[in-house]
Amino acid sequence: MAGLVPRYAEPGFGLARLTLLLPSTRAARTMQEAFVRHYGAAGQQGLLLPRMVVVGDLDLDETLGPLIDSMGAGLDVPPAVDPVFRWLRLAELVRDARGDKAPKGSALLNLAFATGQVMDRLLAEEVRPEALWEPEVLDLVPDMAEHWVGALKTFIAVQQAWLGELEERGQVDAATRRNLLFRAAAARLRESPPPGPIVAAGVTSAAPALAHLLRTIADLPNGAVILPDLDLTLPEAVWDELGAAGAPGEEGPFAKGDAVTHPQYHLKVLLNRMGIARGEVRAWHRAGMAAAPPERSHAIASLFLPPLASRAWADLKPERRSLAGVRLMESAHPEEEAQAIALLVRQALAEPEKRVAVVTPDRGLAGRVVQHLRRWNVVVDDSAGRPLAQTAAGRLLLLLAEVAAEQAAPVPLMALLGHPLVKREGDREGWLRAARALDLKLRGPRPQAGLAALADKAHEAGVAEWWVGVVPVLEPLLDSVDELPLAQALDLLVRAGETLCGLSLWAEADGRALARFVETLRENARLTGLTLGREDLPAALRDAMDREAVRPPYGGHPRVAIYGLLEARMTRADLVICGGLNEGTWPAAPASDPVLAPAILRVLGVPGADFRIGLAAHDLAGALGAPQVVLSRARREAGGPAIASRFWLRVRALLGDDLYKRHEDAESVALARSIDRRLTVPWHPRPSPRPAPHQRRGKELSVTTLDRLRSDPYQFYAQKVLGLKQLDLLDAQPTAAWQGTLAHAILQDWHEGRGSMEALADRHLVEMDAHPVMRALWRPRLLRALAWVQAEVEGAEGRRPIAWEKAGRLDYRGLVLTGKADRIDRLADGTLAIVDYKTGKAPGDAQVEQGFAMQLGTLALLAQRGAFENIAGRPAAFEYWSLGRNAESETGFGKITTPLKVGRKRGGIEPEQFLPQAQHHLDEALDKWILGDEGFTARLNPDAVVYTEFDHLMRLEEWLGREGDGQ
Repeated sequence: MAGLVPRYAEPGFGLARLTLLLPSTRAARTMQEAFVRHYGAAGQQGLLLPRMVVVGDLDLDETLGPLIDSMGAGLDVPPAVDPVFRWLRLAELVRDARGDKAPKGSALLNLAFATGQVMDRLLAEEVRPEALWEPEVLDLVPDMAEHWVGALKTFIAVQQAWLGELEERGQVDAATRRNLLFRAAAARLRESPPPGPIVAAGVTSAAPALAHLLRTIADLPNGAVILPDLDLTLPEAVWDELGAAGAPGEEGPFAKGDAVTHPQYHLKVLLNRMGIARGEVRAWHRAGMAAAPPERSHAIASLFLPPLASRAWADLKPERRSLAGVRLMESAHPEEEAQAIALLVRQALAEPEKRVAVVTPDRGLAGRVVQHLRRWNVVVDDSAGRPLAQTAAGRLLLLLAEVAAEQAAPVPLMALLGHPLVKREGDREGWLRAARALDLKLRGPRPQAGLAALADKAHEAGVAEWWVGVVPVLEPLLDSVDELPLAQALDLLVRAGETLCGLSLWAEADGRALARFVETLRENARLTGLTLGREDLPAALRDAMDREAVRPPYGGHPRVAIYGLLEARMTRADLVICGGLNEGTWPAAPASDPVLAPAILRVLGVPGADFRIGLAAHDLAGALGAPQVVLSRARREAGGPAIASRFWLRVRALLGDDLYKRHEDAESVALARSIDRRLTVPWHPRPSPRPAPHQRRGKELSVTTLDRLRSDPYQFYAQKVLGLKQLDLLDAQPTAAWQGTLAHAILQDWHEGRGSMEALADRHLVEMDAHPVMRALWRPRLLRALAWVQAEVEGAEGRRPIAWEKAGRLDYRGLVLTGKADRIDRLADGTLAIVDYKTGKAPGDAQVEQGFAMQLGTLALLAQRGAFENIAGRPAAFEYWSLGRNAESETGFGKITTPLKVGRKRGGIEPEQFLPQAQHHLDEALDKWILGDEGFTARLNPDAVVYTEFDHLMRLEEWLGREGDGQ
């Protein structure tokens, strides 16, 4: 831009006579912003921009700009088929070609999209369909893996069928029309050159038709082609080492042996196809534009030398290695990296007129930087945008699809009902109040699928009237058949979304993007008639929406920009920060092509995955041309240690250890670590609250809660004194408590003679509204455990159950003790056996002896003192009946254990000592914490098996391990 204005601006017309050919709509937008900044800095109030023509970047899935037809004979070129229609139609053709082996749902649509991408790559390189039958390709087939052979056959079949349909429709692929328009435009420009100047800037695609058009523009009297960051200082020997690159009379480009990963390779291909030698290219002087120090240019050229030429590093002097003005910043993790980058941006903004660009392909890192800059009220837009699926409007549509696919499962349902766009224009407060009440009732294992079970939950929550209004919105989604046309599914989703959100769904930028996406997809889905399974709908929509970027509106800070690699190609700044220089991010991990084998693409002269590494290197080389540059990486990623980018390793190798230390920016990382560092404060002490006497005693003390008193007093305090209870998760796995409640209910009915174990189990599983899948998984295990109980009870001689699920109550030392015995048996001698069912592991001997498992002993004390109505006798047997796995049991489940030393050589409590010991533990606990003033110390007994639901409340991690250091 800085070079265009002095060359082409005219008094009174500005740049209006200039036609500017740009690679993409993103580049056009960037140029508009650059012109506005330039003229604003010059104090001019108005300006006339050049006419911008977009050639369309296939990597961005963009079509040609509308002005390209005015340069060519657009009316004589067949119209292009809609790319969405082609994508959906290719899915059907792939399914027909693969038959029973065809993938389904989102996998099918992804394969169709990849097939379309390969078609476009072949068309861009002007590879004829017949080339797939040529001997060079067929000779590769015998050595190919079976899946590649199958993929080739599928591609050929799909391509033939598709080309036949296009001929019938009188249309062509967008890539074909693009090539035709390029060649028609070139012919027209040669025949009647335009009166005004025409400049192609930033175009790096080496497609033959585009290269032909660029050569035509370069030959015009007022024409110019600006190649971004072409290295004119690279020695000829190094230039030759890059390979033939499709030079006339040589093997095609991207051939084996070519240095396709070099940042200059794609420009060499472009020059060769334009028929221009590198020596004919002149430097583009950008008046008034700050540039990198001259001594850095040689180091940058040396940095990306191909293998043989890089041997020259050994003889490079330090001044030829130094990257003056370049700093390297290595952080511990992405969060620290984002904080350090934000600090660098804030420091740069303190200098008047200094412009900063953050360049990274890592959108997560970009988002973190944006949020950190808000600390200083610096609002920055990520020009690469966000995927539509991650926006509020896009997420709502996906939630509706998930509700339909999972039949109103709790997690997607509650996420939908609480979505920020739902009832935004109405009584949102009342809506959320009702939704939260339902949320509390849905905690725990997933209920049965459908709305019927949810109606009962809504009634229990006291929001039945509100739920009656929700049902008509969701019912059409759930009542639809398992497989339905995609267009019909979109109709249902949109109707439900508009009912829930009103106009708020479409009001913002993401809503408008969603509207365009839905309309385009729905219109073409009706034309193709594509059907999808209901369970496949969320993934299919998510994948499609991830390819749609929602870009922010204007309004960010005028001197700060965050770019992806594609956006950064047309920009310059005083300080450029390149973030995310890790392998797999910059450069991106080469994605394997699922359609055609790499060897086939190489023979056809089509760029493979390695070619994109060269483009990423070119982007970095271009960024290194800024006056000041910071290269940044984090040593760890979310998944573990990160591998430094090959470009980062090259920089380190070129600099050497001594120069690296001079270029290292440790100060910014240290500031990032310290900016949120709080003042040193004493460690939080181990909590030991001392509530008032009336809070300690309460109304009643249950045996279950007393069981926690000695093991972890703080747990008792949180549960009984504070009245806290941990909520189950939505759609949670069945907990031991849930399983125990179910088993106890079945056993109670069985003891009362209400049916067989199997029938009762089925009935209670249904009554608990358990999801069918969970019932199917839990039922076999439950039945085998219950069969063991039945066999043990019926086979026992001299004992019979006399009470089950029996509640007891005892006035004891001015307190009320309550408990429920799972089962009480009468033994042959008239004594009692106290049975405690366990769905998990029974307490060990040490836990019982130390008083950390008091429940069985306390229940026996209650029975001894007549707390259970109509039951008298002396407790003599104390048993845990565990329903867990036991390889020694006939059913594979069930085991009876006792804390008594009966029939054992070691371990256990003497029978005559069990009740006195239980009495001692009970009295000691009551004396200390209930009747006394002992503090409810957290984790008082480290050896006890305790629950962990209140660990965060006791701030366990802050004091655990420092109990004895005096703090």
